[in-house]
Amino acid sequence: MKQIRLLDALAAYEQIAENMSFTLFCVALLASLLAALLAMGLYRFFYENRGTGSQVARAFPLLSLAITTLFVCIQVSIPLSLGLLGSLSIIRFRTPIKEPEEVGFIMLVIASSVAAATYNFQFLVLLYVFAVASLVLVRRLRSVGFVKRDGLLVVTAAAGGALSTAELSALLQRHVRRHSVQSAGLQDGKVSVQLTFSGLKTETLRLQEEIARAFAVDSVHVFLDRPGGMR
Repeated sequence: MKQIRLLDALAAYEQIAENMSFTLFCVALLASLLAALLAMGLYRFFYENRGTGSQVARAFPLLSLAITTLFVCIQVSIPLSLGLLGSLSIIRFRTPIKEPEEVGFIMLVIASSVAAATYNFQFLVLLYVFAVASLVLVRRLRSVGFVKRDGLLVVTAAAGGALSTAELSALLQRHVRRHSVQSAGLQDGKVSVQLTFSGLKTETLRLQEEIARAFAVDSVHVFLDRPGGMR
């Protein structure tokens, strides 16, 4: 029975190789490239204006073309597919991902490239329909306040100085609707306090300046979760 299944698999590979054409391959590359450009546009519209991130969208077009070609090659040759699995297993990418959204968009590009390489164009269209719908839904939920956190505030000062979490909370009450102290740490003579906030009522630069004047801190960093950048 296993031999019969193996023969059927080999026959399926041969059929794929016979049906492969230059025109069909170009169509797959074009569909993959258009999908990657759409992913780039979605990334820039929803997340590019954030304060952090590595602008990973710049790699989407080349990434999609490479993945599509790779999976097309795997489909038409069993020895090549085994060789690729062996060679790719020793590759390690150690570039850190700075934003969780970047992981989602990279997976979106990979999924769309695989769909294009296997000529499942209807799956590709459905994938992006649901992707766009999910991004719009998340933005709407943030706009109505369903997602409580807007950003993270990190304040660092010298140990034994004037920094007080109680006084810092009192200052924040004038600038945000809600806030919460998440953690506080002491290292190398420096005190670091992390707070989450929502409902920012003032400009982030003004908030940072007031904190710096009030407590003589070493640094004040504001990381915004919501789209829209710095006010």
